[in-house]
Amino acid sequence: MAPTTTTVPEIELNNGTTIPQFGLGVFQIPEEDTAEAVRGALELGYRHLDTAQMYRNEQGVGEGIRQSGVPREDIFVTTKLANDAQGHDPAITALEGSLQRLGTDYVDLYLIHWPLPAKHLYVKTWRAFEEITRSGKARAVGVSNFQPAHLDALAEKTDLVPAVNQIELHPYLQQAELREYHRAHGIATEAWSPIAQGEVLGDDVVKGLADKHGKSAAQVVLRWHVQLGNIVFPKSVTPDRVKENIDIFDFELDADDLKAIETLEAGHRTGFDPDTFEG
Repeated sequence: MAPTTTTVPEIELNNGTTIPQFGLGVFQIPEEDTAEAVRGALELGYRHLDTAQMYRNEQGVGEGIRQSGVPREDIFVTTKLANDAQGHDPAITALEGSLQRLGTDYVDLYLIHWPLPAKHLYVKTWRAFEEITRSGKARAVGVSNFQPAHLDALAEKTDLVPAVNQIELHPYLQQAELREYHRAHGIATEAWSPIAQGEVLGDDVVKGLADKHGKSAAQVVLRWHVQLGNIVFPKSVTPDRVKENIDIFDFELDADDLKAIETLEAGHRTGFDPDTFEG
């Protein structure tokens, strides 16, 4: 399949590192299928890959990168700390394991996967992340699923502002207040579950906009994310869908389209609540 000619925009993070605004997520892709999915995406022009220790497919991500022939320095790789590895020393040791599985000397972004507030470890973990950035083994560090109270705790007790916060975000859970917090503090917003596990694709508003623009429902929602300024990385192992997903830079939603999607806010989560989830 021919590579896309699309140029994906890049966003500058608060430490000067740049990240492609669009990428491939590998959540729930089995290890044995991951290398092929990654290689195929890279052949189509993707340059941003999002994995995690808990996904158990980092080795496949690394193998897909090697098979693709794309230079490592041209690819932005994110991984996330496993919940059972929180704490200062475990977080550092866990990254060493990720680097070994990925077959690389560094990751571009290392995230605390969940705050797990009842365990009271995320501040200690973040201090380890500060050390990791100084070591050069992660070009940037951030968090995932953090609420304002968790981010405030980091600001009060540590010196480094997270580069990103990766959160569940889709038309049924638009996270306007949290996104505004990010803007005010220089934190980039990354969206996981960007199409709400497919739930929004049958929505009449979304389908109407798809008809209007001659695009698929998924393309409309992914374009909405990009226009909001979100970093987004939908997951798919189907080559045609992977190609379709990134083909969103040749049209634009207008102000009325954006307002129509804004009305879909429902406070609906497809995943866990960060305030109560304990891994």
